Amino acid sequence: MIRTIRTICVALLPLNLRSRNSNKLNELSNPSPLQSDRVALISGVSGQDGAYLAKLLLDKGYQVFGTSRDARGSSFSNLRRLGIFDRVTYLSMVPEDFRSVFTSLKKSQPSEVYYLAGQSSVGHSFEEPAETIQSIAIGTLNMLEACRLADRPIRLYHAGSGECFGNTPEPANELTPFNPRSPYAVAKATAFWLVSNYREAYHSWACTGILFNHESPLRPTRFVTQKIISTAKRIANGSKEKLVLGRLDIGRDWGWAPEYVDAMWRMLQQDSPQDYVIATGETNRLEDFVAHTFTTLGLDWKAHVTQSEEFFRPTDLQFGQASPAKASQELGWTAQYRMRDVIAMMMNATD
Repeated sequence: MIRTIRTICVALLPLNLRSRNSNKLNELSNPSPLQSDRVALISGVSGQDGAYLAKLLLDKGYQVFGTSRDARGSSFSNLRRLGIFDRVTYLSMVPEDFRSVFTSLKKSQPSEVYYLAGQSSVGHSFEEPAETIQSIAIGTLNMLEACRLADRPIRLYHAGSGECFGNTPEPANELTPFNPRSPYAVAKATAFWLVSNYREAYHSWACTGILFNHESPLRPTRFVTQKIISTAKRIANGSKEKLVLGRLDIGRDWGWAPEYVDAMWRMLQQDSPQDYVIATGETNRLEDFVAHTFTTLGLDWKAHVTQSEEFFRPTDLQFGQASPAKASQELGWTAQYRMRDVIAMMMNATD
């Protein structure tokens, strides 16, 4: 049944995408299978979380493989920024192409897989809903199936999202029903249930980290937190521009990304696979984020910020709250940094 679903999903891909990737060389280098059990494959290694996770695992003594759609053409700027570019082995992998995914597993022979790939912007998902759902849901399905068919046991971490819950007037936990309000959240919810089904039907060692917002200097400026901080710093340095935003009354739980990748790793060290909400437990309005950023620079935010309906989303969750109690109790993981700390560290980062 699942294989039939995978076949149908892959068949839905445009012919040019399937043909372009079906014969693609899936490695930048040609590593031999490794005997060590501490081998990790990070799908989506070039992003914020992938880069920080790669650094964490390398520091723990792992051999790390990282995938990108085009490993030869990617700059891997985040890994260069962290000083670890030369310590990772890179593979080209197209998540929507099952053969590509399976080949990457065969070449890397990992004991742990961290699936972080897929379109990651909530706002952009409204502009490209099909691409978003395809990259996240089909990619997750292909990785689950490849791990199931692998000739060695593999533990799989899947990157979920607190966006799946929608509005949470009460702090969301692992038992809170999903109510996704964006194509991105719909895709993440679909992937969550695929992981759950494989775990129950095939006894796959697979789990989902339901991560709420987590930021760092590695965030690109299309994310609102980096947009706020980079624009505010330019204004403080003399720029006459205005910071243009959408709604300021939304509430989010913002944490520090390097802490969150530690939670990912801890999840795969457990005796059995379980899903966990990962968050700080503190929610602030976007207006609070803006005000604290400008106050830190000695500026009155109201003199430099305007709102535009251009940045309003068709649907948006008003308030996101989370309870990370299970992670604290079972993983021994508790966020050490809150919104004000995150702002300070992003402000102090070297561009």
